[in-house]
Amino acid sequence: MRGVSGARIGHPGRASSPRVRYFCTVDKKNALRAGTLAAGTTLMMLLLSSPALAVTRDDGDDPGPGLSVGETLGLYVVAPLALFAIIAGLVWVLDRSKDRQDDTSSNITVKGEASAKA
Repeated sequence: MRGVSGARIGHPGRASSPRVRYFCTVDKKNALRAGTLAAGTTLMMLLLSSPALAVTRDDGDDPGPGLSVGETLGLYVVAPLALFAIIAGLVWVLDRSKDRQDDTSSNITVKGEASAKA
């Protein structure tokens, strides 16, 4: 079936078949190449930043005494949890909003039998 301009008209209820040609698609070779490049770059950065450089002291270094296990756990575990609990408790206690209830669905009464008037 042809239209006024001579273009083919398809069925009105069906979508036309896609005639789009995709180029620059990603294939397995390109994905493998990108993964290899990313892994190689990461490996080289890890190898070049050796932890052996941390052994030599810099000018002006003045490290203090180390932390014990108890001090470390207290500083990095207990203190953040306590701070979180204090903030959550203050929010809970100082919350002055009313109890929230669903006003729309709690006021609806559903009748079991509907009567139809003729």
